[in-house]
Amino acid sequence: MDWIILLVLVVALIAYFVGTALYRKTYLQTLTEEDFRAGYRKAQLIDVREPDEFKNGHILGARNIPLTQMRQRLGEIRNDQPIYLYCESGMRSARAAQFLKKKKYSQLYHLKGGFKKWTGKVKKSK
Repeated sequence: MDWIILLVLVVALIAYFVGTALYRKTYLQTLTEEDFRAGYRKAQLIDVREPDEFKNGHILGARNIPLTQMRQRLGEIRNDQPIYLYCESGMRSARAAQFLKKKKYSQLYHLKGGFKKWTGKVKKSK
């Protein structure tokens, strides 16, 4: 009997994660580095990592609005322009996009694999 409960929980968890991923595709476009490069100069480029991560290296032209500060700094993000987000691996940028979607932002994009997969120009703060 216990294994049936466990099986139901596992199936429910899998269904939740698959459903979340499918819903995310309706409002967030995951871009390859090539596609990301092609569009980020005409958009708001936002690094959602923490300030110390940003100082250690970021995509040239990016603004640092950490996910942890996004609610307080929402006024810095325009809703009439595309928003290109990235973090270290793509997890925080997806969460940032989810938050922005709830606040009625659209044209949301993020970098597949995050900054750790970026091979383009990087700026480091001193």
